[in-house]
Amino acid sequence: MEVILLERIERLGQMGDVVNVKPGFARNFLLPNKKAMRATKENVAYFEKQRTHLEAQNLTQREEASGVAKKMEGLSVVIVRQASESDQLYGSVSSRDITTAIVDAGFKVEKSQVLLDRPIKTVGLHQIRVRLHPEVTINVTANVARSPEEAAAQARGERITPASQEGAAATDVFETPPEAEGAPAPAS
Repeated sequence: MEVILLERIERLGQMGDVVNVKPGFARNFLLPNKKAMRATKENVAYFEKQRTHLEAQNLTQREEASGVAKKMEGLSVVIVRQASESDQLYGSVSSRDITTAIVDAGFKVEKSQVLLDRPIKTVGLHQIRVRLHPEVTINVTANVARSPEEAAAQARGERITPASQEGAAATDVFETPPEAEGAPAPAS
């Protein structure tokens, strides 16, 4: 099915391009979300009349998104979750969790704007892409930790293990047993 793109679509084309897509993709995604219109003679003529207006509208939206991107640059959100000693989360962090954390930080984003290839299942710092506009994408750091203290340490570049949070040192020094030093082992 041929459609006219009303905005830039990644891996498909720019605004105004007439592209051939699968009918299901057009019916289920492009047309209902007003990202494209069918490429009929009437629609092509209508698009050419409205082209300057649509391009101007797209330009203002892109400028707004670029302004927000400058404000969000370097943003790091903290997500506290329970995890095992091997840093595996009990559950996962999804795009909904990241969206909530970004909104709590004072920015307006929707779940569909957070581009997460797969759920986060480990503790640590993770780079997440956020698409503010089809032509404006930024990276946000998701700091997944067991506690706010651990998140602060991770942000500084330190590594805290669960044992060190309970008061024991992260690198305990063990004494070498006498038999390992060459001394005779006690007789039993």
